[in-house]
Amino acid sequence: MTWRRPTDRRLGAMTRDTDVDVVIVGAGYVGIYAVHRLRDQLGLSVLAFDSAGDVGGTWYWNQYPGARCDIESVHYSYSFSEELQREWRWSERYAAQPEILAYLNHVADRFDVRRSMRFRTRITSIVWDDDAVHWRVGTDDGAVTTARFVMSGAGNVSLPKKPEFPGMEDFRGEVYATHRWPHEGADLRGKRVGVIGTGASGIQLIPVIAGEVEHLTVFQRTPNYASPLRNRPLTDDEYDEVVANYRDIRTAARQNFMGITADPARPSAKGASEEERREVYDHYYQRGGFHLLISSYQDLLFDPESNETLAQYVRDRIAERVEDPAVAELLSPTDHPYGTKRVPMETNYYETFNRDNVTLVDVRSAPIERVTETGIRVGGTDHELDVIVSAMGFDAFTGALLDMGVVGRGGLSLREKWADGPRTYLGIAAQGFPNFFMITGPQSAVALYNNPSAIEDHVEFASDAIKHTLDHGLDTIEATSDAESGWVRTVEEMAQTSLFPRARSWYMGANIPGKPISPMLYLGGAPAYRQICADVVEGGYHGFDLSSTSALVG
Repeated sequence: MTWRRPTDRRLGAMTRDTDVDVVIVGAGYVGIYAVHRLRDQLGLSVLAFDSAGDVGGTWYWNQYPGARCDIESVHYSYSFSEELQREWRWSERYAAQPEILAYLNHVADRFDVRRSMRFRTRITSIVWDDDAVHWRVGTDDGAVTTARFVMSGAGNVSLPKKPEFPGMEDFRGEVYATHRWPHEGADLRGKRVGVIGTGASGIQLIPVIAGEVEHLTVFQRTPNYASPLRNRPLTDDEYDEVVANYRDIRTAARQNFMGITADPARPSAKGASEEERREVYDHYYQRGGFHLLISSYQDLLFDPESNETLAQYVRDRIAERVEDPAVAELLSPTDHPYGTKRVPMETNYYETFNRDNVTLVDVRSAPIERVTETGIRVGGTDHELDVIVSAMGFDAFTGALLDMGVVGRGGLSLREKWADGPRTYLGIAAQGFPNFFMITGPQSAVALYNNPSAIEDHVEFASDAIKHTLDHGLDTIEATSDAESGWVRTVEEMAQTSLFPRARSWYMGANIPGKPISPMLYLGGAPAYRQICADVVEGGYHGFDLSSTSALVG
């Protein structure tokens, strides 16, 4: 066994002779920052893989019309570089996909990360070698890369849900999916288009294409409590103020439950008068974005009576905006509490159903029977189409991780370990999978936390853990069984005190047939989660087993 030092002598450990110190999965927000942090700041050798043709992650693939972030632009960006956040000028309150992708390309250029990335390369296996004490990462080009550590930024919403309908191969028209929209675009003008799905991507897509198609048929199984986004351009004065106060903005955001700046919420909706609630809900409905949920009342996700006050408010607003009462009723959710599925943000979504060329088809009362050569059959009725667009969502949180063929100690696969639902420590590590970090993985705080901030927190936690392992001459860092079990109990107990189990959502893994029902998110909020992680580090990585082999020499 040969040994070598890291390229940065500040790290005091001797490392094994692997191809690289760290393999990074993905080239989105995680991959870009992880390359910079590990390579440029810690001096480690790294290699990132992505099946895409360039950087961007989710924003490389999701190029459908209307794709836009529902977190305000000034928050949906990196904070690790003061110069970076001052030099980029966001044009809108909520950035559209092209601008976010341009931003990520700018960051990649600025920190020269592409030379440590391999594109158009899909990871097919990640297998721990017990004897060599490193990971063997296989890719679809037949190559194998060895690494002491793996940091996965595969993404929580990157593996699409598979279509559930027979006959898709028979359809003679065009088929598109929001998660893999053609980069050259799709010409829908004058065509009969059917959209399957009314989640976040469908709700963004539908109003944008309705004006250009001949007829739009929307196939809805589950209506959502969509709220107005209220997007608009950012003025120069507004952005100058943001840049001047970025430090304070970031500090305030880190103290917020969701990792954005927001007004403090009032204690209880059911404890307020009807008039007061209406005033509060009107204010934040008009303000737009997630403020209706996070700035109105604290108990909305935990008390059913309080939740129903907001749910009914949104249903009333839908009824005001949709002219046909029967259509408004179909668009109004009644089967789950508000916020227990990810709340989509919309612009003129409900008004779209007032158009003469738009039809809403309820596929809950009469499910889709099959796709035919000329369209979609529902309840014995054939809807003739030229184009079918799938907007059916993702196998969230666990799907991408399980799709990479991860195998840990003793040949145990991650798929086997998670047969009854994910088991993690802090949503970043798992017992039996040493030196493997899942950035914003299942059971972390990410689902209710501004993603770039959550990603930075996790990349920094994982990077510091790697540095600690190397500095102390150790081989492995691995979650203990007790710590993992304790964290799983914490996540499950918090979920049971909330309203989330009352919805069949990807928050609970319930949107994928056969997937175990299990909470995928930590509900304590960003500040509490960050403090827990800080306490783990302060306690010498409490809950982790750090070890070395007898072969290690100084």
